[in-house]
Amino acid sequence: MMLVSVVGCLLLLIILIAWLRLHPFLAFLLTAITGGLCMGMSFNGILKAIQQGAGDTLGTLAIVLALGAMLGKLVADSGAAQQISNALLRWTGTRHIAWAMMVTGFIIGIPLFYNVGFLLMVPLIYTVASQYRKPLLYVALPLLTALSVTHGFLPPHPSPVALVQMTGASLGKTLLYGIAIAIPVIIIAGPLFAKTIQHLPASPLPGFTSSAVTAEHSPGTVISFCMALLPVIFIAVSVVLPIYFPGNTSLAGMATVLGDPAMALLITLLASLLFLHGSGRFRITVSMKACTEALKEIAPLLLIFAGAGALKQVLTSSGASNALAQWLVQWQMPPLLLGWLMAALIRVCIGSATVAGLSSAGVLLPVISASGVDPNLMVLSIGAGSLFLSHVNDTGFWMFREYFQTSIPDTFRSWSMMESIVSVGGLIGVLVLNSIIH
Repeated sequence: MMLVSVVGCLLLLIILIAWLRLHPFLAFLLTAITGGLCMGMSFNGILKAIQQGAGDTLGTLAIVLALGAMLGKLVADSGAAQQISNALLRWTGTRHIAWAMMVTGFIIGIPLFYNVGFLLMVPLIYTVASQYRKPLLYVALPLLTALSVTHGFLPPHPSPVALVQMTGASLGKTLLYGIAIAIPVIIIAGPLFAKTIQHLPASPLPGFTSSAVTAEHSPGTVISFCMALLPVIFIAVSVVLPIYFPGNTSLAGMATVLGDPAMALLITLLASLLFLHGSGRFRITVSMKACTEALKEIAPLLLIFAGAGALKQVLTSSGASNALAQWLVQWQMPPLLLGWLMAALIRVCIGSATVAGLSSAGVLLPVISASGVDPNLMVLSIGAGSLFLSHVNDTGFWMFREYFQTSIPDTFRSWSMMESIVSVGGLIGVLVLNSIIH
């Protein structure tokens, strides 16, 4: 009965979001209440589980998301993103434009949410394709591939951070493993795949203009790179320090501070305010206004995470998660493959990578404990599955189609195929890394 209830919860969630078009937050809450009642929980027990699950999920996650959104907004509005892309294009020259765009997307994708990075980089893509007379999709796809991979694989992006918290993984190890997997995946799905579809017709969206920051008001190239990469550097250093200095307690304490995503982002945000504001480029009031706007953008995400946490706790408190874990273990399917498959199925049905990842993690949490699988790799496996086959129920599909004026079939051949390559490539990378580590 428990297993039927869990499957029913997933089906109900898909129906509420994909068919009835409810906001995912409402869909999660209604599914949690309905599922709890079907599993024999009292209404008071359901309410307590919802409150506990939402609170536990949003604990430190809300701080990380808020700081990350503010940092991304400052990097975008200051012109730092443009400085990074312009520098890379100067260094690589015209022969390696696709590779320069790929690296630009990877660096920009670390501090910026996907939608923000997409909209910010579209004018640059138009300009580069026109200036160097290159096919539009050949220029666009490597950059967008990198943005997608950082969104699905790498902390401090919202979904990977939430998955790390839910599964008990290490943020630093997940980041390092994610980078190791992301680099070859981006190369394959970006510059290499872009060569095969560059003949597809595409054109800039008419009337779309850029809000570019002039060079005199932009930060320097070095500062731009530092502000984008500093959180990743802090988290990576926190992993490396204990390895090379195992007996040094002071360095261990420093590693703990730097490795905390909230502290890493806070330090970087303060540094960004100092350097971007210190030379008169921004008044502090303007910077704070940008930060306030950034916070508005993450409110829907916070609600989705709260709803997912509520459903996870209902499944846990009811005993359904343990029953499901025992049943899934009998399948003898590799847990990493199972995590990818469940996230991919939910992604295809619902369209949202975030909802697919969180839903899968909530259901598979006991499987992680029972199987002894590396939680860091499980985060990446679920993240890869959540990117599989973006199609007509995904906003990213329509953003790509509208901004590059591709036909529906060509959007499937380019965008949907790229996302699928990223997803399958990510799974292969996770399995290879798992065989090496274990």
